[in-house]
Parts: sequence; structure tokens; C-alpha cells
Amino acid sequence: MKMTLDEITYKINGCTMKVHSTLGNGFQEVIYQRCLALELVKKNIQFAREVEQIINYEGVEVGTRRADFIVDGKVIVELKAIINLEDVHLAQAKNYVVAYDFPIGLLINFGSTSLQFKKVFNSKYNV
Repeated sequence: MKMTLDEITYKINGCTMKVHSTLGNGFQEVIYQRCLALELVKKNIQFAREVEQIINYEGVEVGTRRADFIVDGKVIVELKAIINLEDVHLAQAKNYVVAYDFPIGLLINFGSTSLQFKKVFNSKYNV
């Protein structure tokens, strides 16, 4: 059964909350990546990790960037492990969603005392 974008983001959020409540803050981003991957597997959620994406500018390939997670082929997930999210991180996540042509992305920060979770949208899609 195909999940809706809301169902996917809800399940991802649940997995991230489990990781954050178990580990708390203070670890490197890669530790949270590995733990989130384990939680996604437990929930039988399809994902790919560290997926290299091509960045195009006006139809010309100008470089690549690795997305932390692509979930169910529909949602890009960018993780951080910093004290506080800033506008630059939100802008980065938004740029990835647009550059990779995904309808929605999640920016998740494990580094603060409380888990920070932001949805970013690609205006090209009616989400």
C-alpha cells in the first residue's frame, strides 16, 4: 500500500523522536543517521541513505550533493546535529528539495535539547 506524504513524514518524525529520546543530544550527525536507519528498517519504511544527487543549473550538471536520506522515493531528509537550526539550514534544505525535484523535505536537528523538525516544500508541487 502506497503511503501519502503526510503518512511518510509522520512515520519519519516518530522514528526521529525515538532516536532522540533514546540518545538525547550531543552525538555526531553520523550516529543519528545510523540510528535513524535502524528505526526506519524496524518500521519497514523504504529508504536510501547518502544518495548522491546531481545538481543542475539551467539544464547543465554543475555538481553533486549527497542527501542524508531519500524516504519512499518521495521525501528528502536532511539531518543536523547542531545546537540550533538557523535560517541558512532551512534555506539549504529548501534548495535540496527544489534542486532534487522532490515535493517535500524534512530538516531534522538532533543537536538541541529538544528535537527540531521542519518541513520544507517545493512550490512546484501542490502538497
